[in-house]
Amino acid sequence: MNPLIRRSFLCLAAAFGVATALHANAAPPADTVSLEVARADAEAGRALLVDVREPHEHATGVSRVAKLLPMREIGARLAEIPKDAAQPVLLICNTQNRSRAVWQALRDRGYTNVRYVEGGMSEWVRRGLPLVKPAVR
Repeated sequence: MNPLIRRSFLCLAAAFGVATALHANAAPPADTVSLEVARADAEAGRALLVDVREPHEHATGVSRVAKLLPMREIGARLAEIPKDAAQPVLLICNTQNRSRAVWQALRDRGYTNVRYVEGGMSEWVRRGLPLVKPAVR
């Protein structure tokens, strides 16, 4: 094989290997958290899981540790959401659309300790994770 072609091929292979290794070790986006991590952290008390769905959706089933705080009430109830970076806040809705919007609104207000749960409650249900019916208030 021509030495120049061989050297070019080896450089290309090395560059591809480095790029692949870097991608494999990349951290997940800082704005999201996996369903597994969210569940484990919330159930262990390491994070506050906030359900931003409406009460009628929340009533269909929820994680046993989730706090209901509907999206439409966030502005009036900001004091209920810790701002301390030591207290992570994980937002969950049905499909992550509302939780992503609430995440952005909280970030705009200076919250740095919030993330939203990938897949939301629809993924929670699809995986057969445990649900409870919250007490009626």
